[in-house]
Amino acid sequence: MNAIISDPNALRAVTPTALSAYARTSGWAQVEPYGDHSDVYAGQSLPEIIIPRTQQLGDYALVVSQLIGIFARVAEVNETTLYNDLVTADRDVIRARVSEGAADGSVDIDSGVNLVKGARDLVLAAACSWNNPQPLHRTGAHREANDFLRRMRLGQTEHGSFVITLMTPTIPPPTRNFLTSDPEMGATITGRKVTTHLSTALFVARVAAERASGGDDSDFPKVVPVGVNANLCEALADMVDPFGALDISITWARTRPTPTARDTVRFTNDYAPILREAAQSYRNLEPQPDVQLFGSVHILRRDESESDGRVTIRASVNNAIRSVQAVLTQSDYHRAIQAHDKREPVIVSGDLERIGQRWHLHNPRLVAVISGAYDDPEDGKQ
Repeated sequence: MNAIISDPNALRAVTPTALSAYARTSGWAQVEPYGDHSDVYAGQSLPEIIIPRTQQLGDYALVVSQLIGIFARVAEVNETTLYNDLVTADRDVIRARVSEGAADGSVDIDSGVNLVKGARDLVLAAACSWNNPQPLHRTGAHREANDFLRRMRLGQTEHGSFVITLMTPTIPPPTRNFLTSDPEMGATITGRKVTTHLSTALFVARVAAERASGGDDSDFPKVVPVGVNANLCEALADMVDPFGALDISITWARTRPTPTARDTVRFTNDYAPILREAAQSYRNLEPQPDVQLFGSVHILRRDESESDGRVTIRASVNNAIRSVQAVLTQSDYHRAIQAHDKREPVIVSGDLERIGQRWHLHNPRLVAVISGAYDDPEDGKQ
């Protein structure tokens, strides 16, 4: 028995663009206008229908309900299924499906929260990198990407083990661009730009992880230009780690059809440590602005003709003790000499960057010298 959708608010959630897109991709074609605000659609062996162009009609909800009934009969599905197709027909839908869950389709709350957060971070990573790929994105500083993320919608969870859905903002049908034949050209971020970029990045990341599991990690340094970065790898690792496998699919909006209606990429949880390692490698490649390091002055060097001095600081970088080189001003270098002689730890700030196998601190400043004993047997003065 068909489930009847009668809630006017739910019916108004189906846009005229979605109705038109569903009809056109299901065999109907626009025939002629009907009044000032609707069009007649017809198709071979299909009933003639009238689709409104605006939601401002007084009986819009009733018209949508009638169209749902017609579409459901033709597609031979129940009206609830048809409604779900219609309400997302003008949006790209990202689904994250885990392979493990309770019999009732649930997961433990922490894993569920991580899954939602990870999906959010995936979209944000793609929104940051679609036109400016980098090994690491400071997502909080990317205003346009965060504005886009706020226009994303979190859909209802679905059964099928456990499935979460994210929906892009409305994706309109392609319109003629008078300057180029490509409707996706331009510097403005859009839902389709983000989802196509994300789809490519996911596929390439899975291939890179698969090859790395066989001992060949050479792909990861090469795939930054297509959207693979520390942010994306960390999000994927967090999502798949608690589960046996994770399927991420993108169902493409009917308003802008693609050769395949849905694309899916699978990650298994044995990829999680590989993805985390790749993320850390990407972080090591990317300069880190305005960091503070706590450590000891290890080496001092200054030519007689120079006022500034070169120092090597032994400090914690990415949870490991590293040697960081910096060039300090005359006054800071003098304080560094005193800290070295007294074996006192220091706090330095600046922009941290890894060049080859060495760490460098650009625009350095000696913030503080911490009084007290600090014994480092490795330190030396040159």
